[in-house]
Amino acid sequence: MQEALVVRRETHIPAPPAAVFALLTDPEKILRWMGTEAEVEPHPGGLYLVNVTGARCARGSFREVVPVHRLVYSFGWDDSDIVPPASSLVEIDLVEQPDGTLLRLTHSGLPTAEQCAGHAEGWAHYLDRLAEVAAGRDPGPDPWHGRTGREGPMR
Repeated sequence: MQEALVVRRETHIPAPPAAVFALLTDPEKILRWMGTEAEVEPHPGGLYLVNVTGARCARGSFREVVPVHRLVYSFGWDDSDIVPPASSLVEIDLVEQPDGTLLRLTHSGLPTAEQCAGHAEGWAHYLDRLAEVAAGRDPGPDPWHGRTGREGPMR
């Protein structure tokens, strides 16, 4: 795997790891910052399914779940030949800090630099919304609602 085809993001979240973990694993809490529907079973082998924009479903399965510290799940898009369901890997580590949590995300297994760029933009957008929710703010309606991915990021 080429290092160039890996998306890496670090984001400070102004909440403790347990609160951030809940925002990543509780379907109702996920919908506060991303998606129109979510079905997640956060245990190894469990389903990861989020309709991210109302028009694009991300699907995979959990590989590793360490409560309040780490999530690893396969990831891909329904109806995509480029990044099909479960074809890439998302790893999220939560590191406790005095003023909140450092979220480290690594998304590997994407097939092209273009896909990496699109997913990097997507993760930046949604992690910013996650940080807003964790801080107790309403991020407002998702401007990406309705995107199919064929016109831009998170194809």
